[in-house]
Amino acid sequence: GSWVDPRIEPLHLIPTHPAAMALHYGQAIFEGMKATIDTEGNPMLFRPEENAARLNFSARRMGMPELPEELFIEGLKQFVGLEKDWIPPQDGSALYLRPFMYADEAFIGMRAATHYKFVIMASPSAPLFSTHIKLWAEKDFIRAAHGGTGEAKAAGNYAAAIKPTELAKNKGYDQVLWLDAAEHKYIQEVGTMNIFFKVDGMFITPKLDGSVLSGITRKSVIDLLRDKGFEVTERLVSLEEIRYASDKGLLEEAFGTGTAVGIAYIKEIGMSDGVITISEESPVAKEINATLQGIKTGKIEDTFNWMTKIENQLA
Repeated sequence: GSWVDPRIEPLHLIPTHPAAMALHYGQAIFEGMKATIDTEGNPMLFRPEENAARLNFSARRMGMPELPEELFIEGLKQFVGLEKDWIPPQDGSALYLRPFMYADEAFIGMRAATHYKFVIMASPSAPLFSTHIKLWAEKDFIRAAHGGTGEAKAAGNYAAAIKPTELAKNKGYDQVLWLDAAEHKYIQEVGTMNIFFKVDGMFITPKLDGSVLSGITRKSVIDLLRDKGFEVTERLVSLEEIRYASDKGLLEEAFGTGTAVGIAYIKEIGMSDGVITISEESPVAKEINATLQGIKTGKIEDTFNWMTKIENQLA
């Protein structure tokens, strides 16, 4: 099979058969991206080739067809070029882009579908978190296990997180800090973010072990931190290690990274047997955030060649 009939059209409802396989067997994946405006008014995309690669990784894991990278990126360019007036000019705001793929074949039975839809939709967005956030370390529910779908950006991963997230919010927390499935000991990620800690002058972040999403913002922040001279280690990080560092006065910063949030500063981690409090100064995280936003808006030189400029895509 092949992908056919790409087109741009006004937002509308998509007719769906009640037996569409995504509704029953969960073959649905997505990406999250943002389009920004540079200082000359040109629409910009941040590392779209990384999103294309991750979409196809997710597709392979979920038994779905891959989408050619050139079709993915050219579709984004054409779409954003047409809709560039929807990109908000305010600092920290952007046009959020949601590419997604799902099985729309009408069939009841456990197998891979033979027909899929790929769609990109967009919505102007403001910064998700304007203040420091609080996390709840979840020891009853899990997000992902080795051999599962945690490394894919699959819809079902997020469905399983909804109830624990609501329970955390009922306790007064903003998001869930997920721990490993086997021992409920090692930190994996946060809600819709990867996570970083600054301990005694050095940064650590959980390694990509097959159950942690390979975040594009995560990857970029690692590069920026190292470029600024900081040591960054990707490894197993236990909750107890972070608690010990806090008790000894060595835990200096904590923050989450993700497309929707950018960089979210963390001030507290709640647990069933205590609380870890983190300084709200976050000097390095704020510097990295400013650098990242500056690159995305053309105010800081893009020495990493991350940005794709969209110029005169449509006559």
